[in-house]
Amino acid sequence: MNGPVVLPLGEAAITIRLAETAGVDVAERAAALAEVIRTAAIDGVTEVVPAIASVSVFYNLRDASVAAPTAHVLDVVAQAGALTSAAASFAAHTIPTRYDGPDLDEVAERVHVPRDEVIRRHAEREYHVLAIGFLPGWGYLGPLDPALSLPRRTTPRTRVPAGSVAIAGVQTGVYPRVTPGGWHLIGATDVVLFDPAREPPALFRAGDRVRFVPVA
Repeated sequence: MNGPVVLPLGEAAITIRLAETAGVDVAERAAALAEVIRTAAIDGVTEVVPAIASVSVFYNLRDASVAAPTAHVLDVVAQAGALTSAAASFAAHTIPTRYDGPDLDEVAERVHVPRDEVIRRHAEREYHVLAIGFLPGWGYLGPLDPALSLPRRTTPRTRVPAGSVAIAGVQTGVYPRVTPGGWHLIGATDVVLFDPAREPPALFRAGDRVRFVPVA
């Protein structure tokens, strides 16, 4: 791709595709672009949703035709210099983590490193919030150390406790509430990832940074 591609998403939205393949750099551009579009407060735009390689923009057609806000959105996209300042506004989070998950020993065995090495490798990295999805407050965090990469569990659990720290593929994440799930549970935290009474309710947003700190 030589530049962003704009695609219709139904009658009241567009998707701005930034790249054909996902990556941290593309996810950061998407998060920054979404923040710039939100800040522009374009008439008729109701929601801006960044993904790992794209940004979707939703409209209220009672307030404006798609053509008018789309033109304004594309003007914003062309202002590439604004993305740097937007990226600087993202937050850094520290997540105290008890590395005592029920899958920790199995993960260590399957990736052929000691248990303490799994913990060290997971905790030594600063992760990027690549996207928000799956559940309210769930952040897809990456990239995970390739040495810890494992496919999802063959049989998902029917109940994963809130605060469970998990890994799958090349990503890690924290379950924000009790839910079924198929990632490998290596730890837990008491940090509340999503609280409807909080503003904003979700702790993470796309573009933020996250570090896990081992605690007893």
